[in-house]
Amino acid sequence: MGIDIGGSGIKGAVVDLGDGSILGDRLKIKTPQPATPARIVATVEHLVETLSYTGPVGIGFPAIVIDGVVWTANNIDEDWIGVDAIDLFKETAGLEVTIVNDADAAALGEAQYGVARGVADLVIILTFGSGIGSGFLVNGELVRNVELGVLELEGHSRAEFHFSARSRKRDGLSWDEWGVRANRFLTHVNLVFSPSLIAVGGGVARKWDSWSHRIDSSLPVVRARLAIDAGIVGAATLVG
Repeated sequence: MGIDIGGSGIKGAVVDLGDGSILGDRLKIKTPQPATPARIVATVEHLVETLSYTGPVGIGFPAIVIDGVVWTANNIDEDWIGVDAIDLFKETAGLEVTIVNDADAAALGEAQYGVARGVADLVIILTFGSGIGSGFLVNGELVRNVELGVLELEGHSRAEFHFSARSRKRDGLSWDEWGVRANRFLTHVNLVFSPSLIAVGGGVARKWDSWSHRIDSSLPVVRARLAIDAGIVGAATLVG
């Protein structure tokens, strides 16, 4: 089972690791606010029970995670910082979990079943949602905890404050207008890293046709094949 914890929603499903497909229902529950450790653990426990699943769970988590310990809290409650999330899920909910950054989970999904499979050199997976997540793959191998959303760009000390999908709603932009904004972020990422491929996932992948025409044709940007399921599928590979 894979679970993708985001700033606005917690999604989960059982995954067929043969082809990366979702088995049965894909559930989504609103991320509790405030997104404290106790509330998120309870929500994940409820999701697992609702799907009648027993067994290990892979989790994509919206923070830098090193050896199971949470080090940042940009879109979750600050009480998470310093928490050993693996121990917390086991002690509180009895769940055996493996945890990585949520964009890293999406990158793993795309590497195994999606557009990044077999692509040489650097591939960057960007997930636009409450913030901007970034997963780095080098010849198919994950480089963990790279956070491009915190780059400074155009005077914004955290680029994700201005270029995320959340900013579109906050600033009242149409998808076309947001596409112009997103293109500037994509152009900057390409300039700095010169990747073989940039794959865009997260909620904006569902609206790809509404804004992708604003992406400069010279950029190596494509829609993530697994789209909104990349985090779930990638998380499931952690325990497969």
